[in-house]
Amino acid sequence: MQMKRTAARLGALLLAPAAVASLASCGGESEASAGAEESRLTGTVLIDGSSTVEPLTKLAGERFGRQERGVRVKVEASGTGGGFDRFCAGETDISDASRPINDFETQTCANWDVPYRELTIANDALTVVVPKSNDWVDCLTTDQLRRIWEPGSELASWAEVDPAFPDEPLQLYGPDTDSGTFDYFTEAINGEEKASRADFTPSSDDNTLVQGVAEHSGGLGYFGFTYFAGNRDKLRALEIDAGDGCVAPSTASVQDGSYRPLARPLFIYPSAKALERPEVEAFVEFYVENHTEFASQAGYIPLSKAQEKTLQRDLARLKDHRTRPGGAGDTGGDSGGSGGL
Repeated sequence: MQMKRTAARLGALLLAPAAVASLASCGGESEASAGAEESRLTGTVLIDGSSTVEPLTKLAGERFGRQERGVRVKVEASGTGGGFDRFCAGETDISDASRPINDFETQTCANWDVPYRELTIANDALTVVVPKSNDWVDCLTTDQLRRIWEPGSELASWAEVDPAFPDEPLQLYGPDTDSGTFDYFTEAINGEEKASRADFTPSSDDNTLVQGVAEHSGGLGYFGFTYFAGNRDKLRALEIDAGDGCVAPSTASVQDGSYRPLARPLFIYPSAKALERPEVEAFVEFYVENHTEFASQAGYIPLSKAQEKTLQRDLARLKDHRTRPGGAGDTGGDSGGSGGL
């Protein structure tokens, strides 16, 4: 099951303009300026995919742009599935993903000769939220979540979830079906990817989901932790009981494995062919080198030491592959998220 495979894999570098100015003022102005221009990269790095990963990658892109002013990092968010569609067609250099690439997408990338490698860049606590005004629920069991969200569910009020809750209409919000968050949540809670009741309000924009839940007293939704963290004034995060008691989403509960089953890794998928361009290689190296800082600043959960070791290994394998022909079918000799290489 893909869920098991996912669980198993469970100081930015800034150009110093003051130093350049100092060199120029010491009589070597033209030489220093020429050297700076020669060392500066140019080009565009195209990225699409998960809306959950988008803020993290945008932060990395903005910081990289301060170092390499000639490079534009363009980040879009059409959802994990939509991102892989473009990536496997060769339209983008990197795909952001909140779930691992699936078998169909792997084959599509192979058909289009787009070798890649999966890099785990941060962790996330998929967060179930209610509006701040909700004062009757602090924790839901995974069984209650299943009864709310399973295909064919007819639960229409909070009282039907638990008789102790008020007879307040349930108003459900969630990611659209192209979203990796939708895929992950449905498999984790309902036991099958994409298995969900259809009568909820979907959106590919997490901010729209935030607004929808916040504005309705009976609202309930789910999305990545960073969108909750940025909207604590409007929302409350529910604790989740998977059988061992109620656990809140947090860095500690994700890293110690107690936030079950909604803790998950987040990924970027760089193309080996794109990495042949120096601006793409430099950006990926910059992203990986500073991933802990970026995750912390953007409200994500940093990698564990074991994940960090795997990330460095997988980046080295990806860089090694860029100079070799073919490779879309090379599995890399391990099952730890090697992707197409």
